[in-house]
Amino acid sequence: MELGLKDKPVLVMASSGGIGRGTALEFAREGARVMLFARSEEKLIKTQQEIASETGNKPLYTVGDISNPDDITNVIDRTVVEFGSLWALFNNTGGPPAGTFDSFDNDEAWQSAFELTLLSYIRVIRTVLPHMRKSGEGGRIVNNTSISTKRVIDNLILSNTFRMGIVGLSKTLARELGPENILVNVVGPGRIDTDRIAHLDSVVAEKQSLSAEQVRAAAEANIPLGRAGRPEEFGKIVAFLCSEANTYLTGQNLIVDGGAVDAY
Repeated sequence: MELGLKDKPVLVMASSGGIGRGTALEFAREGARVMLFARSEEKLIKTQQEIASETGNKPLYTVGDISNPDDITNVIDRTVVEFGSLWALFNNTGGPPAGTFDSFDNDEAWQSAFELTLLSYIRVIRTVLPHMRKSGEGGRIVNNTSISTKRVIDNLILSNTFRMGIVGLSKTLARELGPENILVNVVGPGRIDTDRIAHLDSVVAEKQSLSAEQVRAAAEANIPLGRAGRPEEFGKIVAFLCSEANTYLTGQNLIVDGGAVDAY
């Protein structure tokens, strides 16, 4: 299938590692013009070089923090200056801290999680939309969430709460922006082999007096495919949703989990 992503301008948030890196890699494979964005320039340079080496398509990068409105404006403006327009956005960020309701007994933790996990996405979309509209071609927005939008995950109350908000935001935007050919979808990872999953495994291991390897093995035993997913496997789904091959799928909440949703 021809995805029609060659030379399409694409912005991938939080793309120096993990799911963001895997997604940027797949966009680059398809010939898209990719802008990376993350806080660490060292990691961005490494990712840029690795993607260029693997695909022959060297992405650009911008350093910044998704929780900083000025940094959001900067990366989007630079993307448009460098590439001429903006066709697709992959909204992505790291998750808030693990913990139960009683773990967060003040407003600060909730406010911080809200700004990181939900408000940052709103700010990015708000800044991106004028550029997508100006092109007259429409565009694609994919918001990364979590498997928790289908079934909540223990000890992740902050993530569970605000990821649900992204689903409501995305479904509403799909209806509002559909007439402009701007398709909006949500993709939620299950167990994808990233540093975030390794960290959460270590948290569970400590609480249950187990090793991280034992936690990982138990989790993967409940996945029909018998293993964690790879970031680039997740990225292939995002690339399709952001492509010209996707002309009618919008307002959906897709889970990429190896079939494990009933096991969570």
